[in-house]
Amino acid sequence: MSNTAARPAASQALQDLCRPLAMALARAGHDEGIQAMHPMADTGLAHHHVWLAREQIDWVARLPKQSQMRLDPAANLDYQAACFVRASQGGHAPALHGILPPGPELPRGGLLVSAIRGRQARLPEDLPAIAEALASFHVLDVPDAEARPPLLSPADPWAAMLDEVRDQASFLDQAELDADARQLIETELIALPERLPPGPDAAPRLISFDAHPGNFLITESGRAVLVDLEKCRYGLPGFDLAHASLYTSTTWDLHSSAVLTPAEVAGFYRHWIAASGFEGDAAMLLACRRAMWLWSLTWCAKWRASHLRARDAKARGEDWSAELSDDALIAHVRDRVDHYLSAAAIEHVRKEFRALASALAADTP
Repeated sequence: MSNTAARPAASQALQDLCRPLAMALARAGHDEGIQAMHPMADTGLAHHHVWLAREQIDWVARLPKQSQMRLDPAANLDYQAACFVRASQGGHAPALHGILPPGPELPRGGLLVSAIRGRQARLPEDLPAIAEALASFHVLDVPDAEARPPLLSPADPWAAMLDEVRDQASFLDQAELDADARQLIETELIALPERLPPGPDAAPRLISFDAHPGNFLITESGRAVLVDLEKCRYGLPGFDLAHASLYTSTTWDLHSSAVLTPAEVAGFYRHWIAASGFEGDAAMLLACRRAMWLWSLTWCAKWRASHLRARDAKARGEDWSAELSDDALIAHVRDRVDHYLSAAAIEHVRKEFRALASALAADTP
C-alpha cells in the first residue's frame, strides 16, 4: 500500500467506492472538511485506499477487502486501529483519526489515517531509514499482558511462528510445486529449531509483521514511514528485520524492487542493532530470518491454492479471491509467487543466508 500522492483509479470498481464511502463518512460523522476523494491505485491484496483531501491534514481511508488475521469485520477494524495507535507512538507510522463501522455502504467498514506524502523506498539507499523506523516500534515499552489485546501476544512468539508456518505449509500439497522446490522447502522446514534459547533477546516487542519495503514511504526529510499496519503483534523483532530485507520482500513491490547483496543486508542489520540497542545473539536474528522466509514461501503456496476461489459474498474474514483485486495486481502477485516457489529462487535465498550468517558472525567479539 502506498500513501504517496493521490493517483488516478486503476478501475471503475475503485471509482465506485466513493459514493458508499461518502455515505459511511457522513453516518460516522467524519465528513466535515472533506473537499475531494481520490481513489488510489489497487496495489495490495487486503485493502482499497482513497485519498481524502481535507481543509487541514489529508487523510487516507483504508477499506478492507478481507482480514488477513481471519477476523470478522468489526474485530478486524479494532485490531487495525490498535496497530496504528500503538505503532504511531514511535513517530514512523500514520496516526489514526477515525473508524468507519461496518454497515450497508461498507460491509467491512474502514479506517481513517493520516495521509503521508512521500516517495517509494529506494534500496539499498533507504535501508538505514527503514532500520530506524523498525527500531522505533521495537524500543517502545511493552504493556502488561492484560493490556496487550486486541493485538496478538503469544506466550512463546517462536512457537507461535512455527504454528503459523506449519499451518500454511498444509497448502504445499495443493500448490503444484516442482519436485525439487518441494524438497528444498521441506528441508528448510525440518531445519527450524523447535525452540530458541531463553534470554533478553527472546522477549516480545511490538513488531509490524509486514515490513516489506513496498509498505514504506520516505518523506522529504528522509524519514521512513510504515504505512500499512494490520498485522502488528508482540513478537520477535527479527521477524521484521527479515521481512524488510529478504529477497522475497525486496523484489515483491515493483516500485522498490532490488536484489540486495549480503553485505548490504548485513549493513541493514548493523544499523538496526545500533538504533535499537540490541545486545542479543546474531543467531537469534538468523533463526527469525529463516522462519520469516518460510512463512513467506508457505503463504505463497496458500495464495496459489486459494486465489481462484469465488469471493466471500458475506464479506467475513480471510479471503484471497482474485475477484477482490484488479487483474494487473493479480498478475503481478502470480508472477512473484511462481518465482519465489521456484527451485532457483529458493537456492538464491539459501546462498544469501549462508553469506549473511558469515558476515554477522564476523561481528561477534
